Amino acid sequence: MLATGAAVTNVTALAQVDREKIYQWINELSSPETRENALLELSKKRESVPDLAPMLWHSCGTIAALLQEIVNIYPSINPPTLTAHQSNRVCNALALLQCVASHPETRSAFLAAHIPLFLYPFLHTVSKTRPFEYLRLTSLGVIGNLLSPVLELTFEIIIIIIIIFYTLSALLVCAPGALVKTDEQEVINFLLTTEIIPLCLRIMESGSELSKTVATFILQKILLDDTGLAYICQTYERFSHVAMILGKMVLQLSKEPSARLLKHVVRCYLRLSDNLRAREALRQCLPDQLKDSTFAQVLKDDTTTKRWLAQLVKNLQEGQVTDARGIPLAPQ
Repeated sequence: MLATGAAVTNVTALAQVDREKIYQWINELSSPETRENALLELSKKRESVPDLAPMLWHSCGTIAALLQEIVNIYPSINPPTLTAHQSNRVCNALALLQCVASHPETRSAFLAAHIPLFLYPFLHTVSKTRPFEYLRLTSLGVIGNLLSPVLELTFEIIIIIIIIFYTLSALLVCAPGALVKTDEQEVINFLLTTEIIPLCLRIMESGSELSKTVATFILQKILLDDTGLAYICQTYERFSHVAMILGKMVLQLSKEPSARLLKHVVRCYLRLSDNLRAREALRQCLPDQLKDSTFAQVLKDDTTTKRWLAQLVKNLQEGQVTDARGIPLAPQ
């Protein structure tokens, strides 16, 4: 009994020591001389400190210090001179901002301060070097985790690649934290006032497979919201841009298959077909590869995506005018 009591006392004392270290590292963020190590240590502790986000948000000068880390990288974007060390450091800062973005007590204030806009210059980058690729992935991860916690599979793969190419533990911050259910409507409304859709479309067209997957996931989450679907289908220009990029992705996937990426593309198409005007347009522009057996082998074990694809084809067939032979007639 005494041994048990002593063990509890030791655990409590250890927790208090860790707590004191958290306070120390947060204070050290305010000093340029101690900030880099504090960023690294806090990014490693963010999973084990549930109230780290409020502590960061309400401590004097901390958010300003994190934003300073982001802004300091801007000169390395153009011309593209970002190093692995710089990428590691700013990814640690982004991890702490992601922590703030996903916490229910700080998320609304995070959005109200328009902090995601500081990440958009990173999404504009096109360099395919690893430091830039991981910078984009981490930035997309902040946005994606605002929308949903269902990014775990994608980020497990990111972690594996990062471990292969970077032995520094700093980049492990790309893994998503324990994200509570978000108020997605608030996030969608904010994102629709920004350039996130064209940025995602740009990455979907020319990024790596991992970047394309996360960017397509973000577009998918926007489309699944009624306001997001209405926004994209409101004008021909918006819809045609989305449809054009999705079409290019299907063509590329027919040459270089990726079941994970194809799943998100098909879900985007299926959601677009819920809008009557978009459905009419998709009857004319849906890629043939989604109508024939091009992806049969890729999807042979993916019952969910096969079901979505069948529903998409069914949606496009409903209400379609045909001639006596059952051949669809062109719209008048």
